Amino acid sequence: MAMAGGGGLNRSSSRGQLPPQELLDDLCSRFLLNVPKEELKSFERILFLLEQAHWFYEDNSVEHNTNLKSLSFKDFTSLMFKSCTALRPYIVHLDDIHKDFNNYKFRIPVSGAIILDDTYERCLLVKGWKAGASWSFPRGKRNKDEEDHTCAVREVLEETGFDVSTLLNLDDHIEVSIGQQRVRLYIVTGVKRDTVFAPQTKKEISEISWHRIDDLLPASDDAVSRGVNEMNMVAPFLTNLKAWIAAHSLPLYQKSEASSKVTVWKAKNSSSGSAPVENPVARAGSDAQHVDNRPGRSFRNFRFDTASILQSMEASFLVPTHLGA
Repeated sequence: MAMAGGGGLNRSSSRGQLPPQELLDDLCSRFLLNVPKEELKSFERILFLLEQAHWFYEDNSVEHNTNLKSLSFKDFTSLMFKSCTALRPYIVHLDDIHKDFNNYKFRIPVSGAIILDDTYERCLLVKGWKAGASWSFPRGKRNKDEEDHTCAVREVLEETGFDVSTLLNLDDHIEVSIGQQRVRLYIVTGVKRDTVFAPQTKKEISEISWHRIDDLLPASDDAVSRGVNEMNMVAPFLTNLKAWIAAHSLPLYQKSEASSKVTVWKAKNSSSGSAPVENPVARAGSDAQHVDNRPGRSFRNFRFDTASILQSMEASFLVPTHLGA
């Protein structure tokens, strides 16, 4: 039966059973009931918490119980809104809540790093997990009150397993605006190509590779018209990056004649390609626990009455009906 406001669950996306009520209650308790009240003052903050609950469900529950169904974030929130007494009245507005949440996320500042090898000839790129994912420089959204460089260090560590904190220069960065989102990438140099990389998060990165900078296409109308979008998160930075490299030229060196892309890590399984195989050299760091330090949670007044939902949540969360408290 389709769920109101959520568009119904996409049962054809994968096989498996929907999470039982006991598991939904546990996720509600773990990620909603035990947070400070200020975390529940807007739907955006609530959906950030549910996003963490969704990652936990996918990375732990589904991975350890193959009978469970893998869910999209929207399907997962539909279940959580139906399960949680305080959220249930708002399920009819879930489509609008998701739309506003996605629009909000696209305005959160992003920070990361452009990692160059010791010849400035190649840069390190990561590829997302989902099918059709683009290549990008390792980066991510800032947490609330987080500095740009702190976010960059955290996100690069999560996505590549490499700590750039001692190599990052605050003055060496490129900043562009993509839509309404400000993206700042710090230029990190002198990283050897045989460095071991492996993400510390699950089901986020499917491949990490060195790419020859001269072979990457900058953003142009021609590239857009030809549908060149695999590098759409890289292209806006290339002109400024090449200008920075020209201004910080190294002594003459013999350019490599190797292929334009050198893969240093691949996930065992992802939806972005056909059964990639993990790089044995990088395997040592690939099983790190999922880190839930995710996008910053800023306050913003939502179109619905957030004061009433907070009051409703306080009343129901103090005596959670599903948990029999």
